[in-house]
Amino acid sequence: MDTHLIDGKNIAAQLRSEIAAEVGRLSIKPGLAVILVGENPASQVYVGNKIKACEKAGIQSVSHHLPADTPAADLYALIRALNADPAVHGILLQLPLPEHLDPNDFILAIDPEKDVDGLHPLNAGRLMAGLPGMVPCTPQGALRLIKSVRNDLSGLDAVVIGRSLLFGKPMGQLLLSENCTVTQAHSRTRKLPDLSRRADILVAAVGRSEMVEGSWIKPGAIVIDVGINRGEDGKLRGDIDFAQAQGIAGAITPVPGGVGPMTIACLLLNTLRACQKFADHGGQNAGRP
Repeated sequence: MDTHLIDGKNIAAQLRSEIAAEVGRLSIKPGLAVILVGENPASQVYVGNKIKACEKAGIQSVSHHLPADTPAADLYALIRALNADPAVHGILLQLPLPEHLDPNDFILAIDPEKDVDGLHPLNAGRLMAGLPGMVPCTPQGALRLIKSVRNDLSGLDAVVIGRSLLFGKPMGQLLLSENCTVTQAHSRTRKLPDLSRRADILVAAVGRSEMVEGSWIKPGAIVIDVGINRGEDGKLRGDIDFAQAQGIAGAITPVPGGVGPMTIACLLLNTLRACQKFADHGGQNAGRP
């Protein structure tokens, strides 16, 4: 069996082009504020990539880089100021935060209408209830990749290995909304290989390098690899053993070049949607219900 390689770079580029065209039609310029606390090297790279992507799409981005010892009160004050700023339509708090700052406290402080990461409990609740709201970027992007292979997912068996608030749980909800039969699994699930072999759609997001072997995959399945693990040789690997999956999976995302580019593209999309909603309300924040 020939395995189709899902080209996340190309699909993300197409989406970014559509976003840029839509931004060009707006009467106001979407604005994204990115908050980075500390000197985490990976976070600095991520923030830099997001800012570059914003510039190319015509989105105004402003980076707030705070020292690692920033007091909680100062971070709260910055978030409150950004909530009130009409030029800021999206707020991205780059995680992880330094140990003395609880990320949950600050996610709650962000206006849900500006929560482009989709992590606020109000947005999580909207997703579960099937209501419009901000959807986390990575699962949103993963769903687009799945639907690039097969648009109608109704009735398919889907297994999501991972239960994080950032990815696993919202991914399961998105697949449910597409009328899939969804099993939410994780690293402690019993007989995980047997369970995975039933999946028409297999999504792995556990952060364990090449944990999912080729024998776990149903022939012809759509396989989405969300893991990014750096090996001792310096190379990036996913949670799926890519070499073993070749010839078994019907379609698979590579690492890198699969889900990653879609995450940034969907961040831009969330910022655009937040700006459109702001404009629809006459230039006023919709506020919390």
